[in-house]
Amino acid sequence: MRKLLVLVLLLSLSTTVFSADENTKAVKRVESAGTVLDEIQAAPDQGIPEEVLGSAECVAVIPTLLKGGFIFGARYGKGVASCRTPKGWSAPAFFTIGGGSFGLQIGAEAVDLVMLVMNKEGMKNLLSSNFKLGADASAAAGPVGRHASADTDWKLKAQVLTYSRARGAFAGLELTGAVVKQDKDSTRDFYGRMVPFKTSLEGNIDPPQAAYPFLSTLAKWAKAAESK
Repeated sequence: MRKLLVLVLLLSLSTTVFSADENTKAVKRVESAGTVLDEIQAAPDQGIPEEVLGSAECVAVIPTLLKGGFIFGARYGKGVASCRTPKGWSAPAFFTIGGGSFGLQIGAEAVDLVMLVMNKEGMKNLLSSNFKLGADASAAAGPVGRHASADTDWKLKAQVLTYSRARGAFAGLELTGAVVKQDKDSTRDFYGRMVPFKTSLEGNIDPPQAAYPFLSTLAKWAKAAESK
């Protein structure tokens, strides 16, 4: 009987430790997303143009997208997204992105990825929590620099503009064929329950304190972009 009780206790403790570890991963992803966005926008003469960021309906950041192969290969990453609401930027939604052809490459590489949803139609696709870039939502590599050039048709070009940063270089990135899905495990770990994409991204729940490393950074740069 004592051995059984000890076994049950050990199993309970291991489950608690595993859950805490997963929660820590979700929180670290939020923190990393804020760091990535801050570093990209702080780089002189680089980053996302102010006109583009100031017009985005939603912003999604994937810290460390793994990509590899020869010419075409596998891609997989986990990220967080937030959308504009009447109360400010929404509580973060957790998602995965994978599959598709992300342009030419040789070997394996980890990149930071940023996706901007530029209009209501793109936001509608994001809220579905399961869509394919290039099929359900049009996507294109976004312009880079402090300002978008006058002849850039980024406002009409795509529902989603995409960017990547690798080895210090920042550039637009093609993501045709990539599939975006809700990361239900991370969502449960972060919120303690299942929260649908629409519930968080439409501002129907208040963001927890752990969300602010990302949300405060996003709000800072979005506000700076809108004021220019």
